[in-house]
Amino acid sequence: MKFTKASPLKGEITIPGDKSVSHRSVMLGSIAKGTTEISHFLPGADCLSTISCFRKMGISIEINGDSVIVKGNGLHGLKKPAGILDCGNSGTTTRLISGILAAQDFDVTLTGDDSIKKRPMKRIIEPLSLMGADIKSISDNGCAPLAISGKPLHGIHYTSKVASAQIKSSILLAGLYAEGETKVTEPYRSRNHSEIMLNYFGADVKTEGTTACITPAKELYGNKIAVPGDISSAAFFLAAGLMVPGSEILIKNAGINPTRDGILSVCRDMGGNITLLNENTDSGEPTADILVKSSSLHGITIEGAIIPRLIDELPMIAAMACFAEGETIIKDAGELKVKESNRIEVMVRNLSAMGADVEETEYGMIIRGGKPLHGAVIDSRLDHRIAMTFAVTGLCAEGETEILGAECVNISYPGFYHDLQSLFQ
Repeated sequence: MKFTKASPLKGEITIPGDKSVSHRSVMLGSIAKGTTEISHFLPGADCLSTISCFRKMGISIEINGDSVIVKGNGLHGLKKPAGILDCGNSGTTTRLISGILAAQDFDVTLTGDDSIKKRPMKRIIEPLSLMGADIKSISDNGCAPLAISGKPLHGIHYTSKVASAQIKSSILLAGLYAEGETKVTEPYRSRNHSEIMLNYFGADVKTEGTTACITPAKELYGNKIAVPGDISSAAFFLAAGLMVPGSEILIKNAGINPTRDGILSVCRDMGGNITLLNENTDSGEPTADILVKSSSLHGITIEGAIIPRLIDELPMIAAMACFAEGETIIKDAGELKVKESNRIEVMVRNLSAMGADVEETEYGMIIRGGKPLHGAVIDSRLDHRIAMTFAVTGLCAEGETEILGAECVNISYPGFYHDLQSLFQ
């Protein structure tokens, strides 16, 4: 797919449902008693992998566009699947479902695509094993495929070396079934969608500082879930609105959970003109309409506690920094190396190909902005965030930008290119 320099972008966008919330709504709906009705669900490939896995374990799940009905069988109602569970490209599916499967009364094998088979799973194998789980990397390399033999679990207090909602959520989900209290302490607080939704379904989760604590549940109960718009998907339109001169974009119904809104803080710190309208906290997941107008940006340093709040948005932030005056430094972002691709290496390679002054560091990047970019052939490495980042970047570069593997956006945002095109004047 090819992109060229754009005239001002104008209009409204309603972004797809939040990927993290969509995953969790299906998982908890499946192990809850009764029916869960989900609206504004994200029907991307990753979330469909979660649905596929639970269907194979006997759960009835109906999909009608972005509406999903899950008929749960209760905490102990999953059935042994006939074959291997395929998590596709979804790290969220793989890691979170492992916490649930660790406590079942059957054996199961989890696998995924070539990317999943390279992503680190030792980070959940270790804490789940401490809880009494029998979970092994079949290839003995700390990655999928995983062999899980359900066992009785007991609570632990686990101190995670990284702030990761996937690690925390896997442990908390196992804690639903464990004897005694289960606690997870992180170096910084990661996104808290699991804690919010677990309580909404009837579990008992408490958070103090960077520690989340769950007690075993007798039962969860089906509920109605209105999935907010995904702030990670909104990030590309935020950047486009700031970067393309003369632009003004209204992004409707975006989730602004304070554990996820780091992109808003960074854009504002860089001088971005961003206004929140129609803020709403009724559903437990706060939302707002976001109005973004083109702005003169300047470099900043991004590090520490804010990193878990914007980890998926860092590729777009790095590209945005190329159009900011001065130097932007990204630190403490080692998690980027173990996403769908090594996003530090991929961003540096592709931005450099477009003429950017960017330098890779051990856990981040240094971007010296203000240098004009030109079109190039971009290898997305089949990473959806990379493809969307360079679609936006191509709108601000001279000449033509071609993205290889552009269809990978279907993982999280199947209608992305259509929505971007709708803003062209």
